[in-house]
Amino acid sequence: MLSDWIEDRCCVFVSACTLISYFTHESHNFFTYCLPFSPSVLANFRGMVQHGLPLEIGDTVQILEKCEGRYESMKTKNFETVIPTEDSVITEITMTLRDWGTMWKQLYMRNEGDLFHRLWHVMNEILELRQQVLVGHLTHDRLSDIKQHITARLDWGNEQLGLDLVPRRDFSMVDPDEISITELYRLMERRHRRREAPPQASMHHLFLQMKSMMSSNLGEELEVFYSVYDSREMRPISERFFVRLNKQGLPKSPEKTERQCTLFVDLGSSDLRKDVYVVAHIFRIGRMVAGEKKSVSNTQYKRPYGCAVISVADLLTADFKDDHVLKIYSCNAESEWYQIHDSIIRKVGSRYSHIGTNTGLNVSLQLLHGDMEQIRKDYMRLFTRNVSITKRLGFSDIIIPGEIRNDLYVTLERGEFEKGGKSVARNVEVTVYLLGGDGQVLKGLVCCGSGEPGVDEHRSFVLYHSNSPRWAEQIKLPIPLEMFHGTHLRFELRHCSSKTPLSKEKGEKKLFGFSFVPLMQDDGRPLPDGTHELIVHKCEETADLQDPARYLKLPFSKASLQPGNNQTIKNSKESFWIQSSLCSTKLTQNGDMLDLLKWRVHPDRIIDCLPKLKDIDGTEIVKFLQDTLDTLFGILDESPQRYGLKVFDCLVHVINLLQDSKFQLFKPVMDNYIENHFAGALSYRDLIRVLKWYVDRIIDAEHQEQIQQVLKASEYLFKYIVQSRRLYAAATGGQNEEEFRCSVHELFKSIHLFLSHESKGISPITHTQAVFLRSFPTVCCELLKIFSMREVANLARDTLSSLPALTHTDCPLQAVKLQCMAKTVDSPLYINPESRCVLLPVVLRLLHTHLQEQRELVLCANILTSMLTLNTPATECGVSEEVNLVMESLSGVLLRTILEVTNRPQPAATSLRLQYQDVTGEFVACLLTLLQQLKDKEYQQLLSRFPTKDELTSFLLQLFTVFRILIRPDMFPKDWTVMRLVANNVIITTILYLSDTLRNNFLNEKFDFKVWESYFYLCIIFINQPCLQLEMFPPSKRKKVLEKYGDMRVMIGCEIFSMWQHLGDYKLNLIPTLIGPFMEVTLVPQMDLRNVLIPIFHDMMDCEQQRSGNFKQVEAKLIDKLDGLMSEGKGDETYRELFNNILLKKIERETWRESGVSHIATVTRLMERLLDYRDCMKIGEVDGKTMGCTVNLLNFYKTELNKEEMYIRYIHKLYELHLKAQNYTEASYTLLLYDELLEWTERPLREFLTYPMQSEWQRKECLHLTIVHNFDRGKCWENCIILCRELANQYEAYYDYRNLSKMRMMEASFYDKIMNQQRLEPEFFRVGFYGKKFPFFLRNKEFVCRGNDYERLEAFQQRMLSEFPHAIAMQHANLPDQTIHQADAQYLQIYAVCPVPENQDVLQRDGVPNNIKSFYKVNHIWRFRYDRPFHKGTKDKENEFKSLWVERTTLTLAQSLPGISRWFEVEKRELVEMSPLENASEVIENKTLQLRTLIAQCQMRQMLNINPLTMCLNGVIDAAVNGGLARYQEAFFAKDYIANHPEDGEKITRLRELMFEQAHILEFGLAVHEKFVPQDMRPLHKKLIDQFHVMRSSLGIQFPAYVRVSPLHFANGSPRTCRTPVPNAISPEGGRIVARRSPLSYPAVNRYSSSSLSSQASNEVSNITGQSESSDEVFNMQPSPSTSSLSSNHSGSHNVNSSAPSSNRASPLPSDKHKHSRENACLSPRDRLCSGIFSSPLDPTQVRITAGTLESVMYIGSLCKNVRSLSPMPTTRSPQKSIVPPLTPSPTDGLPMGSLASHSPARSGSYSSGISSLSRCSVSETCGIDLPPPDPPLPPTVPTDVPIRRGSKTPPPYSVYERNNPRRATPLPHSLSVPPSTDNPSLSSKPQLNRVQRINSEPRHRPTPRKVSQL
Repeated sequence: MLSDWIEDRCCVFVSACTLISYFTHESHNFFTYCLPFSPSVLANFRGMVQHGLPLEIGDTVQILEKCEGRYESMKTKNFETVIPTEDSVITEITMTLRDWGTMWKQLYMRNEGDLFHRLWHVMNEILELRQQVLVGHLTHDRLSDIKQHITARLDWGNEQLGLDLVPRRDFSMVDPDEISITELYRLMERRHRRREAPPQASMHHLFLQMKSMMSSNLGEELEVFYSVYDSREMRPISERFFVRLNKQGLPKSPEKTERQCTLFVDLGSSDLRKDVYVVAHIFRIGRMVAGEKKSVSNTQYKRPYGCAVISVADLLTADFKDDHVLKIYSCNAESEWYQIHDSIIRKVGSRYSHIGTNTGLNVSLQLLHGDMEQIRKDYMRLFTRNVSITKRLGFSDIIIPGEIRNDLYVTLERGEFEKGGKSVARNVEVTVYLLGGDGQVLKGLVCCGSGEPGVDEHRSFVLYHSNSPRWAEQIKLPIPLEMFHGTHLRFELRHCSSKTPLSKEKGEKKLFGFSFVPLMQDDGRPLPDGTHELIVHKCEETADLQDPARYLKLPFSKASLQPGNNQTIKNSKESFWIQSSLCSTKLTQNGDMLDLLKWRVHPDRIIDCLPKLKDIDGTEIVKFLQDTLDTLFGILDESPQRYGLKVFDCLVHVINLLQDSKFQLFKPVMDNYIENHFAGALSYRDLIRVLKWYVDRIIDAEHQEQIQQVLKASEYLFKYIVQSRRLYAAATGGQNEEEFRCSVHELFKSIHLFLSHESKGISPITHTQAVFLRSFPTVCCELLKIFSMREVANLARDTLSSLPALTHTDCPLQAVKLQCMAKTVDSPLYINPESRCVLLPVVLRLLHTHLQEQRELVLCANILTSMLTLNTPATECGVSEEVNLVMESLSGVLLRTILEVTNRPQPAATSLRLQYQDVTGEFVACLLTLLQQLKDKEYQQLLSRFPTKDELTSFLLQLFTVFRILIRPDMFPKDWTVMRLVANNVIITTILYLSDTLRNNFLNEKFDFKVWESYFYLCIIFINQPCLQLEMFPPSKRKKVLEKYGDMRVMIGCEIFSMWQHLGDYKLNLIPTLIGPFMEVTLVPQMDLRNVLIPIFHDMMDCEQQRSGNFKQVEAKLIDKLDGLMSEGKGDETYRELFNNILLKKIERETWRESGVSHIATVTRLMERLLDYRDCMKIGEVDGKTMGCTVNLLNFYKTELNKEEMYIRYIHKLYELHLKAQNYTEASYTLLLYDELLEWTERPLREFLTYPMQSEWQRKECLHLTIVHNFDRGKCWENCIILCRELANQYEAYYDYRNLSKMRMMEASFYDKIMNQQRLEPEFFRVGFYGKKFPFFLRNKEFVCRGNDYERLEAFQQRMLSEFPHAIAMQHANLPDQTIHQADAQYLQIYAVCPVPENQDVLQRDGVPNNIKSFYKVNHIWRFRYDRPFHKGTKDKENEFKSLWVERTTLTLAQSLPGISRWFEVEKRELVEMSPLENASEVIENKTLQLRTLIAQCQMRQMLNINPLTMCLNGVIDAAVNGGLARYQEAFFAKDYIANHPEDGEKITRLRELMFEQAHILEFGLAVHEKFVPQDMRPLHKKLIDQFHVMRSSLGIQFPAYVRVSPLHFANGSPRTCRTPVPNAISPEGGRIVARRSPLSYPAVNRYSSSSLSSQASNEVSNITGQSESSDEVFNMQPSPSTSSLSSNHSGSHNVNSSAPSSNRASPLPSDKHKHSRENACLSPRDRLCSGIFSSPLDPTQVRITAGTLESVMYIGSLCKNVRSLSPMPTTRSPQKSIVPPLTPSPTDGLPMGSLASHSPARSGSYSSGISSLSRCSVSETCGIDLPPPDPPLPPTVPTDVPIRRGSKTPPPYSVYERNNPRRATPLPHSLSVPPSTDNPSLSSKPQLNRVQRINSEPRHRPTPRKVSQL
């Protein structure tokens, strides 16, 4: 457990310092457990004993004292709690880590692994730091650093976890009660701003670590030089970092990290550009030519190897150290080596080439930001080892005082040398020496780069055969200041021969010349910066250079040669160029600076040197700042009259120089100089005099620039004046004090005079005034050192008062005045109470003026915040007068300013947005601070200042509005909970104070509706604000808030109730308005608040009842508001129960109790449905539960509430859900509900939902097109046709032939789709929801659901169990008892059911293709049935069919399927038992029907595979499992059965007829089968014929010779196309004609699943195909007692009382779905033609031959030679009608039907099993139909996402088949229509006749939509 881990790590976490005592009253013995220190609790103590104190591990117990008597503070308590003595940071760690612990575990549960591990490491780091703090062995600086680090980590963790921002000062948490609200706001705002916009660092540093060089052919040591290079300026900006690598490419000294790692320091922000690069130059140390033989030379040379670069901009985005592999390029010509890096950067590819793909520099780079001190703290890991520092060339952008540098950088640029008698050019090497004044070489002062120690000499690299070498090689000479004088550099030039024989000293480098340069000039200045052309002196012997004195007399550079002298040297062609740069804080190269500092040596030059000071570079001045100041004041003391003005100007220049950002850090240096080194005791007189001289001339001066510079420096001028006076007073004992005061007052009189000058427009004097005001507050602070507080305050007041009045808004002086005021308020002058009372009126007057005009609000907010920050709760004494003064002056304008600011739009920029938020927040904090300081007396004084009621009303309304703004969530950042709670505490206190004012001033005849409404709205918004919803807080946070503030919601709720009760009869004025807000308040999940406020609704109902005799208005408002509130997530089941119970109890004794109970019940039921709807929508998945809940709510709004607009809204919500789930048919039916509400009129409708403003006709047209489009997508083309006809009628009525044509073509396309495209027929399932855990709309109800495509029982069960994961699947179909109904659980009962079609006309009509019939079998279905087999009586073991009964249950729905939902509730249940005889008849009849269909499909060649017919024939003829027809004969034709059941005579006769009929069809089927059977299945066919003769003989059937049934008896094998009717079927009695109706004549045709066919032939087929099936699945014609023998028509078994998945059913494989046709004849008899085989001569209707039949006959006749010709009839044009040929009715057609058979027979018995092997067949294998490719869907006329509405009722109003029924016109709900306009609507006129004219002139009959009440 994390909490245990934290407790273990923190043994002294909490310091709840507590006194433990045990006191025994009887003996008055007082005992205290005492120790001389504060022990930590090591074990938990529950404190169950008397006066025991509960303690937990980590608590610290502080023992105060040991005494004999009672404690003084224990009179009311038995123990005492004292203030913790431990560090506040430790306390915060304790509390924070406890909160983090719980949330840390939740991160793991939410799988947020990254934050989980990061937080773990931070927690461990905090605990380690905490341990260091507790040890107490840290220095003060180190302790501060650790605390800062801890608080930074705590803030980071709080931000990551979404916790609150902690107000903190100096690393410690701040108690909001101990500081003012303005200070609290500033603390939080500062921390928030730092987090939102972190300060940009001005200094940057680059860390580099050299790891290795990767190369495959290294054989020599390498030297790598890194530097930072500016490609724009084409110069390096840093020193070089030098790394030596061994032959393996690794650093030579791996143990010395300073030789591998460096930090390039002091990079400015301008250096972080794309054109600034890190450049690496690589040199090899070896032979002159790479690959040279060892025998040539052993001398080692430094030779160029390669170069690599990387842009600094590539490192900006990385916050961590990143490894880089830099590509290395070599130079194509060594003469271009000096600029190879530039060539690579500029991509001049001709000058360099890539060394190799396997070669590269492996380095780590990271940019660090901030000053060096901060870098060392933040990146301690980088400095745990030695890191070399690579400095910047020259000074950085900001010069650090105290930094000491004396570095001379020398760059070997180039040389021009002669061949020297050689045939080839020289290989020149330069050796550099630094020699002192004594001529000796200075040791270790030549640095090739950081990372390596200094050396005595430096050898340059060698360029091969070049007399004009260019090196560009830089070295650094860190010469100490004392050694600089007299030193010089010597450059020895040598030729390096690579071919010198070994005998000659092994290739010695031969000296041929040298150059030198002294580092100090004769005038004492160092060598100037720049390029120097040095003279090359000839020298071949090193011994000649031993005495430097010999050559130092020679000229060293060509620039130093005198004209006419040394002509030989001047004409020499050999030269050597170097470049030098000095970076020194002690030496200067400026001669004017030296002359000024040496003024005493040359006093005559003073007058010339002082003006030149302004031209000297500021860097030179600040380097010698103290010396410069001493010089200036020395000259001033020497001759003040002569040099006073010039010295003053120079001093002003130096002071203003420090205002530059580059030198601003030198201000402390000057401050230190003034305090400790300045000695001009008499200087104040001259400074005041000259300053007054400048001020007196301001108004008359033409040029103000110099005067402005003087006033800009006034801060430091007064510092010098004050310090000089203090020195003088200390030296003279305070003499001339009065003279000094007079001079200062005279100076300020001059200042007041020029400040009071008022200019027209913006003048130079205005700018001069602004310059002085900027520095005036600091001047006042300096004057406090020598004047009293009140004197300076008066002086400041007079100065500020002398300013001119505000002029135009563009004047910069206004902002400067406020800035001056802001600095004054922040200064000690205002902090002191004595001086504050002097300045406060001036400040308030200025603030009031600016706030009144809404100008400079940022500055005004800052000033007011600073003023009120001084008023803390702890300093209440003495501030009441100031607070009253501020409230009197600013209260009104402050409220108006807040309202004005908050109504402005927020700017988009981040900085401006933060500034906007700061201004608003500061004004708010100021207002809260003022209100916090007010007590009852001050409130009364404040309100009494308003003389009239209107002014008081205006003030209260403004205050209430501001409070509402404060409560808004966007007022403060999200994590400012502390600030919000403090603000709420002030608001609730103010509300309680103002409640009395409202009762006293705004009741009775003075009642003011606006004030009371604003008051209640404020209270309601206050309660609903998120920061007070304590239920959402963690337990620890909730506990803290309750302990400190209590539950403020309950407090304000009680006040609401109290104020409501005081209203009396005036409640009626607020009842319509406040019903919704009060409802919102009562939905807050706080029990006490609900108990207080819910009774208000009873009060409202009572008032409304008394006024109008009913409370319909209250009810309407409640219902309207309830929907919106609960959809927002408010309210719960507890509230529903509480609402119901409280109000029912309240109205028990009311006279209107009955209507009240009805109203409460209605609202309660609505809550039930809304809660269910919300719970479903929370899941976010579109499932049946969500749609069912929406339907339930939709119907409730329509039927019970008659809320038409809400009804239409939920129609569209349901429509969107259906579209999302791709339930296009249901979406169309849903949208029809809204369509039914509209008329074909021109009435204008307002904009509603996504519909634009349009006429009713246009909207209905749009809806029609959208519905047609969705019906098309759902393949309900029959419905599309009806809607298209209705639209076509409208187009035809208005002569809109263009749209009429389109509509007719669309209608035609739907006919084509019906005949050509496949439609999958869905399964239907009965679902029962039992148990109290289901939602109200499902609880203990049963539904029938329309399954998805390809969805079988097993898949449907899984889907339902996934929607209800806690449900238990019931494994039986019996109705559950009350125990299940009342169980606190969820039970699901699911099984498949069979649809019972209502429309029998189409299904019974012969000649209708199956494509058409299939639609009516599964659409508009109201009734469903399922069968359950059972045995009644004794079961006959030999023949179980004797006792096998079937229990048939018929379910009637409230609405037909499909409809607006995929499931509807069962409204009625009917139960019927079928006898074994009736069941047998039905099974045989169904099998006969199946055979007819298969035979017909085979004849019409609709089956590419004859296997289905083979299987069916085999299953009937060779019924090996259940015995076939013989079992029925044995059971029902026995004499005993006939004798015992005389009432079944007709049924037995019917069964016999059915058996004979089946035998005839079997014989015909065998004939057809013989014609189409393939050769390999001939043995099976022969076996079937033999078995058929055996079966026929067992039945006693004999056919006359002339009635031989064969395909020749029919035209092309079709009995219906036979011209001469076949003789009557042979009955057992001989030639009796048995007339029967066709099976289609029965009113219901049941559905059959793929498992409802016989597989008797499986044994034989398995011999052929290699497949085998169990013997239990062979014979399927007779009923079986097993569940599989009476399985469902649709799935495993929906006729069996079991919801378990059936093994006989399987959903089609995904690969088979596209070819698994539900029209496949072998899968379902419902899908095939159901006409009989034999035509009946007794049925005259069968004689009629349709055109389609004729065409089929002609087509078939052309294929058969033995077909008689038909009578000539014209052919028709529709080939689609002959796809499935109609069959002739049965010979028995015409006889009356059995009573049970008149209904749709159940497919039971073996009929529904044994086809699982066929269900995997493709369409071609099963039915022989070539499926045409599906037509592309019609493009939607109207976008499908147009929201639409729908309705419901019983019978369904949305049925498209009722659209032609006349109904009276129903206007659209008034809320959705627009008032009629006097002008005619601007609609486009139709051809020939305008719609309006047509309607008015020729009334046309058209269908009228239903009313909402009819829906």
